[in-house]
Amino acid sequence: MPATRLMPTEEGQDLIDLTREICDKELRPKVDDAERAAATTPQLPRDAFRTLGRAGLLSLPYPEELGGGGQPYEVYLQVVEEIASAWMSVAVGVSVHSLTCYPVAQFGSPAQQEALLPAMLSGDQLGAYCLSERGAGSDVASMTARATPDDAAAPTAYRLKGTKAWISHAGHADFYTAFVRTSDDGPRGLSCFVVPGDAEGLAFGAPEKKMGLHCDTVSEVHFEGVEVAADRLVGQRGQGMSIALSALDSGRLGIAAAATGLAQAALDQAVAYARERRQFGRPISDNQGLAFMLADMEAAVTSARAAYLYAARLRDAGRPFSKEAAVAKLVCTDNAMRVTTDAVQVLGGAGYTQDFPLERYLREAKVTQIFEGTNQIQRLVISRQLLR
Repeated sequence: MPATRLMPTEEGQDLIDLTREICDKELRPKVDDAERAAATTPQLPRDAFRTLGRAGLLSLPYPEELGGGGQPYEVYLQVVEEIASAWMSVAVGVSVHSLTCYPVAQFGSPAQQEALLPAMLSGDQLGAYCLSERGAGSDVASMTARATPDDAAAPTAYRLKGTKAWISHAGHADFYTAFVRTSDDGPRGLSCFVVPGDAEGLAFGAPEKKMGLHCDTVSEVHFEGVEVAADRLVGQRGQGMSIALSALDSGRLGIAAAATGLAQAALDQAVAYARERRQFGRPISDNQGLAFMLADMEAAVTSARAAYLYAARLRDAGRPFSKEAAVAKLVCTDNAMRVTTDAVQVLGGAGYTQDFPLERYLREAKVTQIFEGTNQIQRLVISRQLLR
């Protein structure tokens, strides 16, 4: 049951139609086998990203003059939601890639944008966002990875040392948007660099053995004396914290949209099963207790979609949206967890087996409450903005 959408333009509707076609032909037929295989042998579905890239779906929210699709966030996020309804790992990867391009697009110099963005937005490349460390998750300012200039006064290059953790696309990315320390001045001592994926001294840990999202390969990224040219410093030295937080506002909307797509897929499965499954001589959907559960699931999905679209429209209008992005991330991911849990319940014992994808949806929903800022951090962001 495709979600009912009111797109802002005819072009936006065409993009949704294109996305649905790709999902039906290229993603849904492969997702079950790919996720099951990746649970034991981690693998990134790079072909899926190439297909989306060739269709222009990896660069939608960036200006056409920079090589992007020139689409409002309202359209881009609904494309992400559609992809998530077919393959959550791929949707998360699309959101991550968009996040990696944001610093250069928003804070890069014209020369950097001209040199870097055409390749980053071409659809052929995939990026990784290197922010978290084992000891610096929610507390980003406590990171220890460091960039040392070759000349303190007029550097021509920096040497990066340290380890980043929980990095999607690690070992597969073509570039790494990395946040590292350039001084000991707390949160004002962080800077942002774009590191080429083939840089000497770049190494990777073993893939994490995760509960779900098996095709979203995640591991540590080790910067073992990686030399990066000074012209790959994005923004000013010491501006990294504000760049990272600004990027995360938009990134949280990507995760909110993906979580909503996952919840929609779970709802669709539950409704279809409830219509077909018969007990006591009638479909189980005739039981009011179960029918009301489905109604609550629909309300959760619909309200989640409204939350992220409201934040997206504020962003598109150039208005502040940090609080609304946090609200959307919180509401959409909590609702995804609730809906996938209830969908398993609708199917009963069948929902607990791998004969249906709902047990995978439940495992995938859980991490959406954790990454891009835990939902406890979202509550902190929201309350601070309310009480400031």
